Amino acid sequence: MTPAMLVFFAIGTLAVAASLLVIFMRNPVHSALFLLLTFLCVAVLFVLKSAEFVAAVQVLVYAGGIMVLFLFVVMLINVRHLPEERVMSAFWKGGLAVGLGVFIMLFAIARPGVYRDPARSDKPLRSTYSYRTRKVQQADGSVTSKRIRRLREVGNSEAVGMKLYRDYLVPFEVASLFLLVAMIGAIVIGKRELNADEEETAPAYMIDRVATEQLVKERDRNA
Repeated sequence: MTPAMLVFFAIGTLAVAASLLVIFMRNPVHSALFLLLTFLCVAVLFVLKSAEFVAAVQVLVYAGGIMVLFLFVVMLINVRHLPEERVMSAFWKGGLAVGLGVFIMLFAIARPGVYRDPARSDKPLRSTYSYRTRKVQQADGSVTSKRIRRLREVGNSEAVGMKLYRDYLVPFEVASLFLLVAMIGAIVIGKRELNADEEETAPAYMIDRVATEQLVKERDRNA
């Protein structure tokens, strides 16, 4: 048992336990916190596999951006008014069954020798190509320029960055444009204009909401 293997088993066990608690907890705040812990554990597993770029994206995009969206949703939910009889969700058995089925499917597809042949080395993950132009003198005395490609071993982040922003720049920009169009479309579809009756009742609804929040605070203070 190497230290890396011990860290893998420890972090992997913590990630699985945290992911189960995401569906077990009934309070959305607790589920969001356990989901954040799962994202961080997965980032550590990526670092162990020499995929530093994917680990950084895991932390920045998922643990950062996606969790911010979840927190906005949690803020829109009045957590104080949730019943406190149950700690776990009533659907945790169904979620556990679906998760177990997905795990079995991924294990059957991605185990070594089925999805792809085992990688002999992780050197391609840390390598990129550099180009140089060298002048070559031909047999007739003329001088021509020849482009030479050399394999250069760098870090994983630099290798992935060179692939994205140099070799696959156009597909990357097209995918970014698609995501931007989808985001604008979601905002337009989700936007709902209020009619005259709703506009008149909106202030009354806000007043009732503030009064309810004050009652909840007073009850918490007395408790």
